[in-house]
Order: sequence, then structure tokens, then C-alpha cells
Amino acid sequence: MPSPDAPIRPHSGSATRPIALQQTIRRNCRALVGPALLALAWLAHAGTTDSPVGLWKTIDDNDGKPRGLIRVTESGGELRGTIEKGLRPEDREDDICTKCPGDLHGRKIVGLTILTGMKKEGDHWGGGQIVDPKSGSTYRCKMTLVEGGTRLDVRGYIGVSLFGRTQTWQRVE
Repeated sequence: MPSPDAPIRPHSGSATRPIALQQTIRRNCRALVGPALLALAWLAHAGTTDSPVGLWKTIDDNDGKPRGLIRVTESGGELRGTIEKGLRPEDREDDICTKCPGDLHGRKIVGLTILTGMKKEGDHWGGGQIVDPKSGSTYRCKMTLVEGGTRLDVRGYIGVSLFGRTQTWQRVE
């Protein structure tokens, strides 16, 4: 076996590149594998989120069709959700909420804040309320991120969470 310091000569059938250069390339590639795997793991983690802040597509729990886009924002530790767009063919920019309670009554549905007062409570958000602009009803609300933050289970209920219904919203951004 030749010593490690001996000159390396290509042998027949090998590339013309010296073997020392091939070994250096292999060594450098091995040195890059660890950092590359760490970078991929970081990117995979960056793709998940632990906050519902963002844009969500609501899915009607009765017919399974997209209903609208809701922008969830955070201010002072509380989450709020505002309707950005209706997705049904019959939805118009100037539709008015005729059944909404209080200050929301008579306001345009696009731009209407329907989700208020949500605070982090362990693995979910709660303590707030959600208004259904279609019926005008106000419900207590609980939200839970699922599937790595790509979906949001939004449960509206009266009294206790057992008596309510859940919509699953899909993250748009």
C-alpha cells in the first residue's frame, strides 16, 4: 500500500483527473452534507407555523365549497379576523350585513371584522367570539391549528364547546 504522501498517478481506466483531487472533492462533499441537511430541516420547520395570523379560505361546513377569505391579524395579544373577499358567485363587493348585531348591522360584509378577542390558551386560541354574517348569530369561538398550521379548525358554540359546529379553514398565506 502506498504511503499517503506518495504522488498519486492516474491508472488505466480512470479519469484524467488526479486521484488526490477526486479525494478532495469527496471530502468537501461529505463536509457539506451535514449543513445541507440542517438547512433542509430548518426550511421544513419554517414551512410550519404556530400562529393563525394570515389569510384563510373558509369552507362551508354544509356544502364543502369555499365561502370567503378571512384575514387574521394580531394586535395587543388578541387575534381578529376580517372578511377580505366572498368566493361565491352571488357575492358582491357592496353586500351589506342586514342580520348582523349592533355596530356590525348595515355595514359592508367585505371589510367586516367577524372574529374578535381570541387569545392563546395552551394549544389553541379562545375567549373570543365569531359572528356569522349570513345568520347574524354571534358565537363563542375556539380555534386550533392543525396539519402543521396549514389548516385552522374554527369552532363556534353557545355555552359549552360541546354544543357547536366546526369549520376547517385552509391557509392561503
